[in-house]
Amino acid sequence: MSVSAIFRSDLLKDKNIIVTGGGSGIGLEIVRECSRLGANLAIGARQVERLDAARNELMAAGGQIHAAALDIRDPDGVAKWVDEVSENWGGRIDVLVNNAGGQFPSPAASIRPKGWRAVVDTNLNGTWFMTQAVGQKMMKTEGGKIINIVANMWRGFPGMAHTGAARAGVVNLTKTLSLEWARHNILVNAVAPGVIRSSGLDTYPEAVRASVETEVPKHIPLKRLGTMNDVVWPVVYLASQAGNYITGETICVDGGQAHWGTVFPV
Repeated sequence: MSVSAIFRSDLLKDKNIIVTGGGSGIGLEIVRECSRLGANLAIGARQVERLDAARNELMAAGGQIHAAALDIRDPDGVAKWVDEVSENWGGRIDVLVNNAGGQFPSPAASIRPKGWRAVVDTNLNGTWFMTQAVGQKMMKTEGGKIINIVANMWRGFPGMAHTGAARAGVVNLTKTLSLEWARHNILVNAVAPGVIRSSGLDTYPEAVRASVETEVPKHIPLKRLGTMNDVVWPVVYLASQAGNYITGETICVDGGQAHWGTVFPV
């Protein structure tokens, strides 16, 4: 079943939605579905080739999309990018999906300062720079929604200490801003994917990918990896009118992994 078969085709009609990291993987699937449901999209990522491919695909299908290079680690660049998008949309941004991120597997003792900073700068600082820039725009209109894509790190994250620390920071930021910005009608939530079968797995060594496919499902109560659609659905739900009374929450999309067993060896 396609994702669109689940949601009404005009569910997000005319909503202005930003998706970072929207040129590939889960981000691209979010962009595709939001476009199919009638939204206007602005996507940013560092790899221009992927952005161009995504833009061409969506425009060929009749979608409305703005695609431009974006480094979320650069606060000045973020502010300029958000200003341009906001101006194109007449000042109204309805939804921000902070999807851009990245990490690499490593024992904590072996992570070099440069690697630690790179992961924290992308996953935590970059998320904040985007959130602050867009949040300031939303405060001038009727509010909006911010959805942070994090990770399942509730039971510790062996081999991923850098991203575990950064994502935990984003979860607390989500809660904090949901309180501070409620008076502006800005709803802030997060979606925490577990182990998802996506193009992101291609960035890991072959041995890691093989283990993910064969061993990891044994430690997930539902006994399978998640699909990208499993993540898209709650994002669409939160972005839609159905999520209008939810804020400060993190939805785990992990097949029950957070409550039972362990996935990564120690």
